[in-house]
Amino acid sequence: MTMFDQHPNPMLHDPLNYSRRRTTSVSIGSVPLGSSYPLRIQTMANVSTLDVTAGIAQTKRAVEAGADYMRFTAQGVREASCLQQIRAGLDAEGYTIPLVADIHFNPQAAYEALKHVEKVRINPGNFADRRGEWADSPLSDADFALGAERVQRLFGDFLIEAKKQGRVVRLGINHGSLSERMLRRYGDTPEGMVESCMEYLRVARNLDFDNIVISMKSSHVQVMTEAVRLLVDRMEQLGFRYPLHIGVTEAGEGEDGRIKSAVGIGSLLIDGIGDTLRVSLSEAPEAELPVARLLVRHIEQRSQSPYLDSWKNCSYQPHMLPRTNSRLVVGCYGATSVPSVFVVGDRVEECSVAIKSSDCVVARREALRIEGISPLFIDVQELTPEVARHLASLPQAQLLILEASGSNRVGLWRRAISLLASYHVTMPVVLDAVFSSEETFEEVQIAASVDLGTLLLEGVGSVVMLEAPHLAAASLRALALGILQATRLRFSHTEYISCPGCGRTLYNLEQTIARIKQATSHLSNLKIGIMGCIVNGPGEMADADYGYVGGAPHKIDLYKGQKCIRRGIAEEEAVDALIALIKEYGDWQDAPETFEVNL
Repeated sequence: MTMFDQHPNPMLHDPLNYSRRRTTSVSIGSVPLGSSYPLRIQTMANVSTLDVTAGIAQTKRAVEAGADYMRFTAQGVREASCLQQIRAGLDAEGYTIPLVADIHFNPQAAYEALKHVEKVRINPGNFADRRGEWADSPLSDADFALGAERVQRLFGDFLIEAKKQGRVVRLGINHGSLSERMLRRYGDTPEGMVESCMEYLRVARNLDFDNIVISMKSSHVQVMTEAVRLLVDRMEQLGFRYPLHIGVTEAGEGEDGRIKSAVGIGSLLIDGIGDTLRVSLSEAPEAELPVARLLVRHIEQRSQSPYLDSWKNCSYQPHMLPRTNSRLVVGCYGATSVPSVFVVGDRVEECSVAIKSSDCVVARREALRIEGISPLFIDVQELTPEVARHLASLPQAQLLILEASGSNRVGLWRRAISLLASYHVTMPVVLDAVFSSEETFEEVQIAASVDLGTLLLEGVGSVVMLEAPHLAAASLRALALGILQATRLRFSHTEYISCPGCGRTLYNLEQTIARIKQATSHLSNLKIGIMGCIVNGPGEMADADYGYVGGAPHKIDLYKGQKCIRRGIAEEEAVDALIALIKEYGDWQDAPETFEVNL
């Protein structure tokens, strides 16, 4: 029995229970993809595609770590032709993992890749349109139509060849590399991403080419999730059932990268959207796969949860109980206040960091005290219409803590929110995620990011709360703040938009990220982009305050916003030059001293 067979009507989206979106299947080598199959996991090589030996070795490590697909960059025909040797070398050793070629700007490389690998990813932002084509003139309707005709011709010819070869094509739309034509017409928006995709899909439909997979990626979690959901709605209206690849591009590394990926990917998978995923970390490819496996396991656990009935006449909709419409309590909770963090964890004395007065870190739940009010604890499984009616009759100037545990927190919270909204309860809501002592920190990290992140993106929650008394309070607090930062509701530290690295990377990415973070992590008012090359760099870091981009081998270009300020800086001097640039524009602050928390 498949996961969506458990739902009485899998064609209807059910916010309380898991139901996977039905898709067609595509055969990618020996590992087919679609809703009739398990969620597939993929990663991408960060070694040069020209280094066949290293590519084979890294692919083998990825297979051992659980990858279903392996992607390689093919920026030129030479790199694309090397995929033949990588494929042959893997086959000779009994590794049948399908390979994917990643193409930007170079259709000739895409044609070459079709000869050697099972799937080719092209970017509609740069496959047919050329950068700067309309830079000096307005874009008329005739110009837009001319561009669409060129897409139909160039992409159509490519699909005809892909069909001959029996290959799968991924339409990989990136927020940071939309074509100038789409940007002029739709702006830097999710709608622009969707229309970029639909233009290419129409070509595929006209040619009866069905071996299509689609991805909509951004380093901005809200943009990515909104674009994917908008695309799904559009495809549902048209009866399109193409499978989806889900990922947050340039998510970063370490805890931030894991949290950001889990929030973005998980909030879609939790609703059955997505058939394959990649956790894009600025680390070795094999480091991405344990995170992806935890994500898949969390979704599988939700799919196996007991069916949850909704209350009569209480159907859930996002933003039906928005945090901004709640009462302001004791001056810092609810309404338009920045969301707060409550943590119940172990070894509280280790939390030697500055905590805002609206945050609470305690070792026991009973110690959670808010000046002037007594929070109301409600187990969401016990919230009934009678309880909701009683809550509505109480003074609304208090906090309502909604406790949820188990594998379907999202469904339980959503059902509770729909009930509270129907009774016009305006208390600020605390989303309380409770974890058992058997759950490791890594499991808590992923589950909390998915579950809390989903509700936060839907406009719910004035406070996030983590209860895991067996885990260090300092780690839980950092996790809670990381979730708020991933949803862009509260910035507690520098945000790094860093690419995962690939064969195009022009400098030592991991070492550079570590050096930049060591020097700048206290700048909570800034976003810094760290990009290995210029293919997606300037675009994907579109809202970054400063950018560090590989412009040539071991040469760095520095950006202020979208403007390149310094070019060709030697790699060994570039981090210091970045700090100097931040100081030059008046955005530098000295790191504050930390102090012990008094509880």
